Amino acid sequence: MHASLLVLVCVLAAAAGHEPDRNHGCAHGSCYPATGDLLVGREKNLKASSTCGMRKKEPYCIVSHLQDEKKCFDCDSRRPYDPIYNTINHRIENVITTFKPHRKKSWWQSENGKSNVYVQLDLEAEFHFTHLIMTFKTFRPAAMLIERSANFGRTWQIYRYFSHDCAANFPGISQGPLHNIDDVICESRYSDIEPSTEGEVIFRVLDPAIRIEDPYSPNIQNQLKITNLRVNFTKLHTLGDNLLDPRPEIKEKYYYAMYELVVRGNCFCYGHASECAPIDGIRDDIDGMVHGKCVCNHNTKGLNCEHCEDLYNDMPWRPAEGRNTNACKKCNCNTHSSTCHFDMAVYLATGNVSGGVCDDCQHNTMGRNCELCKPFYYKEPFKDIRDPRVCIACDCDPEGSENGGMCDSHTAPTLGMVAGQCRCKTNVEGQRCDKCRTGYFGLSADNPQGCQPCRCDHRGTVAGSTQCDPVSGDCFCKRLVTGRSCDQCLPEHWGLSLGLNGCRGCECDIGAALDNHCSMDSGQCRCRSHMTGRQCTQMESGYFFMALDHFLYEAELAKMGQGCTLETREHHLGRPATWTGIGFARVPEGATLEFIITNVPYSMEYDLLIRYESQMPRDWEEVRITVIRPGPIPTSSPCGNTIPDDDKLVVALPAGARFMVPPQPVCLERGVTYTVRFEFRRYQDANAVLNGAANAVLLVDSIALMPRHSSIEIFNAGDLASSNRKQTYERYRCHEGAKSVTRPSISDTCAKLITSMSAVINDGALPCNCDPQGSISSVCDVRGGQCRCRPNVFGRRCEQCAPGTYGFGPSGCIACGCSVEGSVTRLCDKYTGVCQCRPGAFGQQCDRCQAGHWGFPNCRPCQCNAHADECDQRNGACINCRDNTGGDNCDRCANGYYGHPILGVTSGTWCRPCPCPDGPTSGRHFAASCYQDNRNRQIICNCNQGNTGSRCEECAPGYYGNPSQPGGRCQLCQCNNNIDMSDVDACDRWIGECRKCLYNTEGPNCGICKSGYFGDASMRNCRKCICNFLGTERSQCMEREDCVCQRNTGQCQCLPNVIGLTCDHCSPGHWNLASGEGCEPCGCDPHNSVTSTCNEFTGQCQCRDGFGGKTCTDCQENYWGDPRTQCRACDCDWRGIETSQCNRVTGHCVCQQGVSGVRCDQCARGFSGLFPNCQPCHQCFGDWDRIVQDLAVRTRALAERAHDIQTTGLTGAYEKAFRDLEEKLAQAQGIVNSRNLTAAAISMLMELIEQLRSQIGETTDTLNHLEGDLTIVQDSNSEASKELSALEREARELNLTSEQLHRQLDILKNSNFLGAYDSIRASYNKSLDAERRANESTVNRPSTVSQSADTRRRTERLISAKKDDFNRKNGANKRSLGELKTQVQDLDMQKINEKVCGATGDAPCAESPCGGAGCRDDEGNRHCGGLNCNGAVAAADNALERAKHAEKQLNKAIGEVEGLVTKVAEAKTKAEEAKDKAQAALDKAKSTKNKVERSNNDLRDLIKQIRDFLMQEGADPDHIEAVANRVLELSIPASPLQIRHLVDEIKERVRSLSNVDAILAQTQDDVRKAEKLLLDAKRERHHAEGVKTTAETVKQALVDAKTAQTSAEKAIARARADIDDTETRLAQIESETSNGERQLREAMDRLGTLGREINVLKTKRANNSMAAARAEETATMARDKANEAKQILDGQLTDKYHEVKQRVATKAKAVQDAKTKAESLRDEAKQLLQDAQNKLQRLAELEKNYEENERRLEGKARQLDGLEDKMRAILNDINKQIQIYNTCQ
Repeated sequence: MHASLLVLVCVLAAAAGHEPDRNHGCAHGSCYPATGDLLVGREKNLKASSTCGMRKKEPYCIVSHLQDEKKCFDCDSRRPYDPIYNTINHRIENVITTFKPHRKKSWWQSENGKSNVYVQLDLEAEFHFTHLIMTFKTFRPAAMLIERSANFGRTWQIYRYFSHDCAANFPGISQGPLHNIDDVICESRYSDIEPSTEGEVIFRVLDPAIRIEDPYSPNIQNQLKITNLRVNFTKLHTLGDNLLDPRPEIKEKYYYAMYELVVRGNCFCYGHASECAPIDGIRDDIDGMVHGKCVCNHNTKGLNCEHCEDLYNDMPWRPAEGRNTNACKKCNCNTHSSTCHFDMAVYLATGNVSGGVCDDCQHNTMGRNCELCKPFYYKEPFKDIRDPRVCIACDCDPEGSENGGMCDSHTAPTLGMVAGQCRCKTNVEGQRCDKCRTGYFGLSADNPQGCQPCRCDHRGTVAGSTQCDPVSGDCFCKRLVTGRSCDQCLPEHWGLSLGLNGCRGCECDIGAALDNHCSMDSGQCRCRSHMTGRQCTQMESGYFFMALDHFLYEAELAKMGQGCTLETREHHLGRPATWTGIGFARVPEGATLEFIITNVPYSMEYDLLIRYESQMPRDWEEVRITVIRPGPIPTSSPCGNTIPDDDKLVVALPAGARFMVPPQPVCLERGVTYTVRFEFRRYQDANAVLNGAANAVLLVDSIALMPRHSSIEIFNAGDLASSNRKQTYERYRCHEGAKSVTRPSISDTCAKLITSMSAVINDGALPCNCDPQGSISSVCDVRGGQCRCRPNVFGRRCEQCAPGTYGFGPSGCIACGCSVEGSVTRLCDKYTGVCQCRPGAFGQQCDRCQAGHWGFPNCRPCQCNAHADECDQRNGACINCRDNTGGDNCDRCANGYYGHPILGVTSGTWCRPCPCPDGPTSGRHFAASCYQDNRNRQIICNCNQGNTGSRCEECAPGYYGNPSQPGGRCQLCQCNNNIDMSDVDACDRWIGECRKCLYNTEGPNCGICKSGYFGDASMRNCRKCICNFLGTERSQCMEREDCVCQRNTGQCQCLPNVIGLTCDHCSPGHWNLASGEGCEPCGCDPHNSVTSTCNEFTGQCQCRDGFGGKTCTDCQENYWGDPRTQCRACDCDWRGIETSQCNRVTGHCVCQQGVSGVRCDQCARGFSGLFPNCQPCHQCFGDWDRIVQDLAVRTRALAERAHDIQTTGLTGAYEKAFRDLEEKLAQAQGIVNSRNLTAAAISMLMELIEQLRSQIGETTDTLNHLEGDLTIVQDSNSEASKELSALEREARELNLTSEQLHRQLDILKNSNFLGAYDSIRASYNKSLDAERRANESTVNRPSTVSQSADTRRRTERLISAKKDDFNRKNGANKRSLGELKTQVQDLDMQKINEKVCGATGDAPCAESPCGGAGCRDDEGNRHCGGLNCNGAVAAADNALERAKHAEKQLNKAIGEVEGLVTKVAEAKTKAEEAKDKAQAALDKAKSTKNKVERSNNDLRDLIKQIRDFLMQEGADPDHIEAVANRVLELSIPASPLQIRHLVDEIKERVRSLSNVDAILAQTQDDVRKAEKLLLDAKRERHHAEGVKTTAETVKQALVDAKTAQTSAEKAIARARADIDDTETRLAQIESETSNGERQLREAMDRLGTLGREINVLKTKRANNSMAAARAEETATMARDKANEAKQILDGQLTDKYHEVKQRVATKAKAVQDAKTKAESLRDEAKQLLQDAQNKLQRLAELEKNYEENERRLEGKARQLDGLEDKMRAILNDINKQIQIYNTCQ
């Protein structure tokens, strides 16, 4: 007992040493409540996992009980403990003793033999836990641990382990000592078996042995904080008998029993409270109870003072530390809030000064400190921020202000804010933002800009204003404008514009448009069918409006009564027809005609027009017309008002007229068939007597239905417009123009009205329907619809041949050509063209004799010497002579034969083959003919061109070959006509190689020009290369005039920056071609020059104003200075200057000889006289001047020397020598002044003196020597000056005598041309003569060049073949001459000579081969130019020669062109004929072609769609089957009746063509090939498609198999991982059986999973195999269906192809198209075959990959089976090991 008290005192002392100081109170720092036993008052919060007697009374024993006899007792804890009545209760609450009396009488006791027991205390709040004391009744636990939770049991942390054997019970736990306060160790001192009772266990959280630096640190506070405490007893102390005897009685003495448990601590308040109060629901009347609710100070709150109070969150909450309270700081909310919260981001942003953010700001405030007004409120500027009424509501219209009525929250002048000011939206204004700005309307809150802009179209508003009603937004529109925005025109108006009314009327055509409404934007009216144009006034291409007589009915086609006959009339070329159709119906008196009318287009009244030709002199007095209707007229129909008498008309036909219109119209209805009957009753009055009246006849041409305009609504609507139209129609007599067959052209006014009528009557325009064979174009005349017919074709649609023609076809109709002498009539059969012959005439045109006769119409027998049966019908020339005969009468031998054919075959002299060398049919016959010499009877051959010899067995010169061999022949040597054809050796006679090329050509075929020549060798125009030597690469020129150029173009290889065909000028931006090294860059200043180019010869740049110099870097001419600063004018006296340009730097003028001065205004030294008349002084002046100059030079030298002496002193020149002397004298002086003179010093002094003397002597000698040398030099200089003076005089004289040419040249080279102009005027005058001669040859008219140009202009109109070449050459000559004329004024004599004559300017005339200005030849003639001279004269001569040559060539070409023109005209005529025929055939076949092409296109599209579909990667069998079904459903007409009808139609068209047999014979083979290729292509395509389908199916199956294989590999990888894991775990089975069992279960689970995955994999594999089989089966079915479709399609294609074949025969051109299509199909078949082969190869590879994958999959399956067996073996081994360990065997 005393020991326990001692330990308790020590623990309390230790705890008190580590707790904060409480003496100073909470006001001065941290404060803490007093500690106590936390168990007091918490009996219900203390629990134990095991208590004896809780279910029943249980016995227990004690190990030693010496004082009592009884050693075993009972425990019954079912009832509470009572010290008197129930003392055997041993619940856990018995350990709470608080030093109560008899505390050893009660205790807690666990169940017998139970080792793992815990005791746990659950607190209602956080507490500081300091230490724990446990006093045991029995042995202390052999092993135990104490742990705690600070989060109410969610997580647990261990304080310490206790064990008598730490290493065994808690392996890996350190046994100390402690290094840190939170170290977890295992302690052994409280776990011994002694004492057996009242043993204690003491645990202190803060061990006194560990020094604590900061008891307020978070680590220490966390170590003390608990919410739950648990003591785990893990092992009992036993005496070992329990191991020997397993009976339950043995365990009755082993249990845990505890007298007392003390848990010391206090409530946890983080240093912010000194006392605690009970938590809600906890009693407060328990003495000694430590409560859990802190009574907080420092502005904190919470159960543990873990939070700041609501308004004290300006700083982060922190525990109190020592004398630092860390009290919570109050937030500044300006009295507008009672709570705030801490925001770390705000705290960091303020530099850790303040982090409080006020919550729920009142009084319409907001912000972190409630310092701002809320949105829609503003701060009153004159009130304090803490005033409850500081924020006033905004008075802004929420619809017109931004942010729904928000105003400026405060006044900020820098931001432009005024408190309470409303911020209006963009389009709103007003103090409250409550009205729209001008030009806007519709104030709305939904509009982010407040108001909408007035969407007024300025084109439609009055005065172009954009204003509108501010509420409705309606604009103020113009008269013809409507709409809210004035952007729409009124109905029947369009074209909104800036005009006065805004829009203009639609003006849709009254008939062609459906109504007068049009598009507002484009004005497009709603047109009737096939009408177009904005106003519907135009027809679509291929449509027309009808003429008034459009509905025409020919009398020759009417039903004729008795006595009526057809009279066909032939059209005469160039003469207009006065009838329609093919002729007339010849009607006698009393006869009838009936016309059937079935095509009435519109129900209305029609005028009946009758056209006729009277054959009698008087009128037909009575003709009755009856309209026969199919039945009675309904009264509701348009013609319901017609009475029977209206259908009966009686008219008279005047004899002098050709047409007549009854005054009464007839009413006809659309869709009704009528019969109009004409009865020609009486020709004349019955009382009149006229011979021939009984035979009166009338030629009736036709009748027509002419719409009566007055019955159409557009003329009779009653409004003003319809009345005007009717008046116009009648005023222009539009009705009259359509009555006559020959009619004048219709006026535009009538055309417009008739167009409207036509559109109403026909509901639009009528199609032309021009016959494609009979018309030239499918477009007809829009006025009446007349198509443009081919020759001899007539009818509106050009649908039939004119009378006298036949053979309606693509070329028109052919004239019958019936012979007048041999035919009965000029008309022929309209299909065959066969004329009706008279007796004795034969042939289609009745214009021939019978066979064997000629000379129609006087036929006589043919004279053919029995060698022919027929002869020409006109001239009797025999045809197809036999027996190798020829000639008009077969009276001579044919070519290649000789003999006497007239003598007959019996005479033995028949026509025999010419032996040249063999006969004509032998293949070795080279003669045109032969004959037999009568003298020597030898056969003489007339050899073909290229052959020679007596039997033409050799090749002639110019030919090669070996005619002696079979098949050999002589061929023309291919030498491009550049050899001598008479030279035997010019061409190799055997191989044809050219040996002797002429005309400057070379090569095996003489096909290229020789080196140094260029041109076209085939045209014999190889010319010598002309290259400018100065601009050409030296390596390309052997000599100056011998250069190599490009052989085709003549382009020379130029030096750098040199261009031109002959390399004769510099490229732009370069000059100085004469350098011979290429052209130099101009170097023009980019800022001061106009362009970067310069003069090609001088390099002078073109300067801007104010600049000059060669490169424009100097001042302008006649100025000097720096152009960047200032330029001054040259102030020179013009009388004494050499050039007007002064020195550009100094401004000194350039004086003439004898003139000097800065301005050149005085005579120079050596000249006398008064300027400008300066004369050279006498010669003696030169001598004296030289002496004076010498003296002046010496004087200047002496003056300079004196100046040097004055500057440096007398000793300056010898300063160094004097310095040396002074140094030596100083040394000597030092020696003399020395006190201790020695002999050595004296001797040294003497040596120095001697040295000084010698140096002085040497210096003196040197000076003397130099003086002598100076004298000699002066004498030499004087002599040289004399010589120079003499030379100067001589040079001056030479310059004066040579007319200053060289000096002028130097001046020109170093100055500009303007300054040199005056100095070279004399030279220019000398060059005028040369210029005149050059102008005579170039510029003046008439001249050679101008005559050449005239000739060119005359001939270029006739031929253009040489135009470009001649123009280029002539233009080049002109440019050269023009440049010469321009440049001659700026060039000196040297360059003029070089350019004009081609001579070097400085060469004398005697040495210059090209002469020059002033040069003459030996005969005294002027010499300029010559051979190999490149001057202008030579160029002009060459141009003259070329012009003459060109004139000859052009004259020759003119003749050729005239012949060509004649031939071209003939060819053009024939081509036009052929074109017309071809066009006719093309147009006639167009409809057939369109049908064929449509069928082909449909078929081709279907095939393409099928092929594209089958080529798609995603085409599955279902879609393939659907496509096949669609193919099967195609219906192609193939019934016998349809085929028979098609054959008849084809035969009908074939009969209308000519040369059908020849065309069919020509195309039969091609057609068969095309058919075969087409069938092969289809077969290969379908086969390829089937293969592709199968391949795609197999490919999909392979993809599925590959997916399954991947899954299998993953499963195998997982299995391997599991096996490795299992093997690793097997190695641990011997050490841990329990772990082995658990791992076994996991392995079993994994094995089951693996087995299931293997089964799934096998199932997938089986499914994939089944899917592949199904896919293959589906593909097979699709292939079968495709084959069936193919067979059906082949039959349909065959029928179509036969139809195409038969129709294609209608034109020759279509044959070529068919052939092309067949070739295309063949190529397509080849491509399909190639694709099929590729796909077969790909399929083979896929099959190979599939088999390989199958093999790999089977291998993986076998491997899985092996792994499964291995896993079973491992499982068996595990089971065996388990059995071994269970039985301990």
